[in-house]
Amino acid sequence: MPLADALLAPLGLGFLQRGLAEAVLIGVLCGVIGTYVVLRGMAFLGDAMAHAVFPGIVIAFLLRVDILLGGLAFGVLTALGIGAVSQHRRVSNDSAIGVLFVGAFALGVVLISSIRSYVRDLATILLGDILGVTPQDVWLTVAVGCLVIAAVWLFHKEITLASFDRDMAQAMGLPMALLDNGLLVLLALVVIVSVQAVGTVLALAMLVTPAATARLLTDRVVPMMIVAAALGAAAGVAGLYASFYLNIASGGAIVLVATAMFFGAWLFAPRYGVWRGARALRSAPR
Repeated sequence: MPLADALLAPLGLGFLQRGLAEAVLIGVLCGVIGTYVVLRGMAFLGDAMAHAVFPGIVIAFLLRVDILLGGLAFGVLTALGIGAVSQHRRVSNDSAIGVLFVGAFALGVVLISSIRSYVRDLATILLGDILGVTPQDVWLTVAVGCLVIAAVWLFHKEITLASFDRDMAQAMGLPMALLDNGLLVLLALVVIVSVQAVGTVLALAMLVTPAATARLLTDRVVPMMIVAAALGAAAGVAGLYASFYLNIASGGAIVLVATAMFFGAWLFAPRYGVWRGARALRSAPR
């Protein structure tokens, strides 16, 4: 099949059009927020948040309401809970994250085990179903995306300063607790809209992998954010096409494409690639 036909043929299918739109939106949002996750060393927190929304999704499923709204509510509550618990001087941030996310995930497992068809439902929640997104899901992602991008645009300088130099940020009088909790809420919002596309298991990969790839390609925060967003969107589109033609899981295909991009940058990045470093070492005078 000619390349042009291969690219255009699936676009006649409504469910694939919605899937592509969702993949691009998720890729952009994960790239933007993932930049902060990578720069602040918050991969564990991203994993925690991906699991923390699980019980909210299950509760929404049991109540027959939109699972994204249920996960969104529980994710935001968990984010605020982590921020509140970690303020105690005897409880570290990592401890608060570990306690709340494990407890939340366990609650979700207990709840979903009460559903007769829980094995199939659990697989859908954990692995995602981007080809099953509805127009309402896409518009919800658009709304969340506008909110997240607006927040990043307004508070980028403050969040970046708090990420790199907390002492300086505190000396300048920035509200550190508010900034930290706000970033947690933004992370929760992005995670929950990502669940429909790649599931709770793979949401962390989309948060971390494109941003980690961009980190190998640029040193500046804003360009890193733009590159991460572009890579995330490209991985979403390429992975969805691969899943369509190869008949494989769409969420896994998207993450595998993003992973391949990371290793490509790890090997061949112009400044930080392993291959370039090895070549420079071989050509150095002895």
